[in-house]
Amino acid sequence: MKIVLLGYMASGKSVIGEKLAEALNFMYQDLDDYIEIKENSSIKEIFAVKGEIYFRKIEYQYLNQILSKKGNCVLSLGGGTPSYTNNLALLLDNENIITIYLKASLNELAKRLFSEKADRPLISHIETKELMLEFVGKHLFERSHFYNQSQICVNADTSPKEVVETILMQLI
Repeated sequence: MKIVLLGYMASGKSVIGEKLAEALNFMYQDLDDYIEIKENSSIKEIFAVKGEIYFRKIEYQYLNQILSKKGNCVLSLGGGTPSYTNNLALLLDNENIITIYLKASLNELAKRLFSEKADRPLISHIETKELMLEFVGKHLFERSHFYNQSQICVNADTSPKEVVETILMQLI
């Protein structure tokens, strides 16, 4: 079984993924980390040197690789992964995959991202909380259609412990 976490940047996919995998005694994998290892380059460098089209192509290939591996796994996707190529269909058409949308509110996402914007090249240029709110709102509007197709939707505004407990209850 593969449990795949979807959601916007800062929704908690990595933190929740690690804790959920530990609770279930599953392997844990972050797709972006996997790509960086395989490409021997950071996501930021891949975008800068080879471009987004290249990135989205390899993202799909590496997602396929991870999903084809044997064993139970919790997988955290990049925020944009479900919106590109055929990634969402790949997830939804597989009976051994459970997709979970970590749905954090616009205000919570903007707050989290503003406090960590220095670590995220995509948003490092955003200077005010209001502009962050606008940026995140636009992206959420574009991506919600994809995220909302997940089999399970969980409120990610609470603590990681509460989110994991909620997921575990829904998996039973």
